[in-house]
Amino acid sequence: MIKINSLIFLIPFIGFFSLLYAVKKILWILKQDEGNSKMKEISSYIENGAKSFLKAEYKVFVYFIFIFSIGLFLLSYIDKHTSPLIVLSFITGSFFSAFAGFIGMRVSTKANVRTTQAARNSLKNAFDIAFSGGVVMGISVTSIAIFGLSILLIFFLFLFFPNSFNYNNKNNLLFVVELLTGFSFGAEAIALFSRVGGGIYTKAADIGADLVGKIEQDIPEDDVRNPAVIADNVGDNVGDIAGMGADLFGSFIATILAAMVLGCEIDTINIDNFEGVSAVLLPLFMCSFGILISIFSNFFIKINKNNNIYYMLNKGNFICIILNFIFSFFLIKFLLPNNLSIRNYYFTSQDVFYSASIGLLIGFLISIITEYFTSTERYPVNFIIKQSLTGHATNIIAGLSIGMFSTALPVILFSIGIFLSFYFSGFYGVAMSSVGMMTTTAMQLSIDAFGPIADNAGGIAEMSNLNKEVRERTDILDSVGNTTAATGKGFAIASAALTSLALFAAFIKITGIKGINIYNPLVLSGLFLGSMIPFLFSALTINAVGLAAMKMVNEVRRQFREIPGIMEYKSKPLYDNCITISTKASLKFMILPGLLSIIPPVLIGFIFGGEVLGSFLIGLTVSGVLMATFQSNTGGAWDNVKKSFEKGVYVDGEFLKKGSDAHKASITGDTVGDPLKDTSGPSINILIKLSSIVSLIIAHFISI
Repeated sequence: MIKINSLIFLIPFIGFFSLLYAVKKILWILKQDEGNSKMKEISSYIENGAKSFLKAEYKVFVYFIFIFSIGLFLLSYIDKHTSPLIVLSFITGSFFSAFAGFIGMRVSTKANVRTTQAARNSLKNAFDIAFSGGVVMGISVTSIAIFGLSILLIFFLFLFFPNSFNYNNKNNLLFVVELLTGFSFGAEAIALFSRVGGGIYTKAADIGADLVGKIEQDIPEDDVRNPAVIADNVGDNVGDIAGMGADLFGSFIATILAAMVLGCEIDTINIDNFEGVSAVLLPLFMCSFGILISIFSNFFIKINKNNNIYYMLNKGNFICIILNFIFSFFLIKFLLPNNLSIRNYYFTSQDVFYSASIGLLIGFLISIITEYFTSTERYPVNFIIKQSLTGHATNIIAGLSIGMFSTALPVILFSIGIFLSFYFSGFYGVAMSSVGMMTTTAMQLSIDAFGPIADNAGGIAEMSNLNKEVRERTDILDSVGNTTAATGKGFAIASAALTSLALFAAFIKITGIKGINIYNPLVLSGLFLGSMIPFLFSALTINAVGLAAMKMVNEVRRQFREIPGIMEYKSKPLYDNCITISTKASLKFMILPGLLSIIPPVLIGFIFGGEVLGSFLIGLTVSGVLMATFQSNTGGAWDNVKKSFEKGVYVDGEFLKKGSDAHKASITGDTVGDPLKDTSGPSINILIKLSSIVSLIIAHFISI
């Protein structure tokens, strides 16, 4: 008879094997040609800028980890349900999250210049390198997460319950799983600071480069004469690579843990050959095999001269979804007994499969919806293009309208998905729906991380004065990358929504709350307070970008004004000055938004109790999902409107291109949208999850 305590060792092995595959990809990328000395010089500027930022950011992380480790240590002595080892879990999660982002950033700064050089030969070669860099990111993040979480789980089980892990006692297993919430707390905290800090960095540089370079000096994007151009390219790596990697690392971990906590509540009618606890470990197995399926699916993403790149990426993603759908059916049937229940809600293993499949379907449909609202080939972006003909104001009005409208379909989809997943298998079904979606994380992140690498490659081509054909090839990759980045943000929002619901269900279980009574004025107040937090958070992050951008604009103007010969290529701009401005601003302004996700849940929970905190979390989640969707889609649409004018576009029979009044209006829209789609919107995802995890950690203190 197979024992679950034998199969559990398969999980870290899968994580380790997947990491070896990522290493193989890294070695292949490093073997590719870096190009001429000018390309290498520019690439080194970008790489050194990214390293210096992460070094400064990680110093701040050390202080944060130290302070919160003390807090967790003190709480562990007060709470009999946990152990001081939750501090070890927290530190490990923080380290692994930072490490995953670091690997992605390092590989992206190596792949960008090699993508540029490959574009001198063919579009296919350039795509192969850029996408390989994305694959390294996707596989590294998920395999490190699985390896770290499973090793920590095995360590705690052996440490506390060495007698065959003592699986038959569900309380013992719940004790260990709750210790692992520290791992998720560390991962999400680092993710939030990485997202906010990286977002402030990249958008301050981007806005400064665009407002002065494009509009005032009328020079191309990524022109070597622009003092902010290196900081702008650095920002693509620290924001869209390290930040996004840490974001989905946190979602991946939080989803698994929420489902594991609820799995501890599952009752089996007849104990199966896996000792009745397979429902706890099923999320780990599904996400582990999801990484292997993503690796296999990557082999189907190949292009030639006649292939549409976006079509091929969608093909690989679709294959990944179908294979996960098929494999999850057999895995769930193998691991779970047929008769299960949670909180007197009875269901079967087949019902759990239906719930997981709903999550897969939601992830797929969210990608389609996001692509519709942000793609240059679709009506919404073309509507904004047409509205740009009459000026800046109508561009802004149209963009806001499209962004608000774009929230409707995702919310309807979430609502149907939540209802159906609960209908099939209760709260456990809601959690498994989120797990089903996260099985494709490695593929989603691979596709998303490809975009910033392609963007950097185009910048290096422009700054190295390579021929027009090279820039055209990198622009094709960049255009696809803009859409994949938008769909990646849509996936991150969807994962945050379902993950937060799973965490909320786990929070309800631990606190023992029977329901949320909105007739209670304190509970209703908590609902409103939670709904307000995403707006306050957005105000802080957007204002931070604005303040940093002002400093950047003034510095770029000063250099153009005071350093003679920049426009004639006779003098080199002071790139380091702009890098310093972005770095200092991001480190200064990321602290307060980060604390906003941690302190309010703690204060509300301890002062007013679990029911009020529960209503706070509901308000925060609903408001946050709407705000994140609106901001990400609005910014993504504005970005592609600008890109359309820069390529040249026909509107009502008139050909409009770069330099036209409509193009200048689109630059304004894109500038407004930049902090929405790359700073505030993506960070709200983590705000929602981190607040839920903090609430879960303190749940025992405020339990009924």
